[in-house]
Amino acid sequence: MSIIGKVDSLWRYPVKSMRGEELDEAFAGFPGIYGDRVFAFRSSVNHNGFPYLTARDQRRLLQYRPRFRYPEKAARPVNLIEAESKNANPLSADLAELIVDVETPDGKTLAIGDPALIEMLRADIDQKHQVTLMQSQRAMTDCRPVSIFSLQSAQQLGEETGMPVDKRRFRANVYVDLTSAKGFAENELVGRSVRIGPKAVITILERDSRCMMITLDSDTGEQTPAILKKVAQAHDGMAGVYGAVLVEGMLRKGDSVELLD
Repeated sequence: MSIIGKVDSLWRYPVKSMRGEELDEAFAGFPGIYGDRVFAFRSSVNHNGFPYLTARDQRRLLQYRPRFRYPEKAARPVNLIEAESKNANPLSADLAELIVDVETPDGKTLAIGDPALIEMLRADIDQKHQVTLMQSQRAMTDCRPVSIFSLQSAQQLGEETGMPVDKRRFRANVYVDLTSAKGFAENELVGRSVRIGPKAVITILERDSRCMMITLDSDTGEQTPAILKKVAQAHDGMAGVYGAVLVEGMLRKGDSVELLD
């Protein structure tokens, strides 16, 4: 076992494709990061395998800021301390306790289920998109429950493209600062497991295949195609890794990342 880095920052995205929120601590459970992507919008235009309305369809989604109405209930499982004392899996909050309000780009605040919000999201896009709200207790991620991306990979992509590359473009849950100076060192973790902090264990399953989402500025939605082009040409179209939680536990900013096998 060896320490290979530390947690730089933790992020979750209460509404899929909307702005993320940085956390000092987060609960990593079997379904993913607690409170991550528990809401999404379904589009009638997109296929059943991936039905979500995302910033690929409506770039302004990235400028909407969701916030949990009851942040203390959304922070961690409601019975975490009691469950851990009995070596049991904790319970999720009721869906009604994980409700979200959304601050729009023009400063208004709307409930996630407000029809006016859906009309805003449909503005300026193909009106074939019939949009409906989805809610789930598990993270509606694209692929695996947890995504991990290193600061070194963002730095290398910046050097390769000749422009600063904001790590937030990659919408990871866990950004890590690895002891290895080279970018994309997280690729070497595929098939292995890491412990983050005192308890949580995550097995790294595969590299993260990227799409045009990483070309979009996290604040403005402006597109920079050169980033995806470089990832495609130099890194097989992949950046960062996906993992699954083997042992649930709290993650905290600054936690050590320990290679277990």
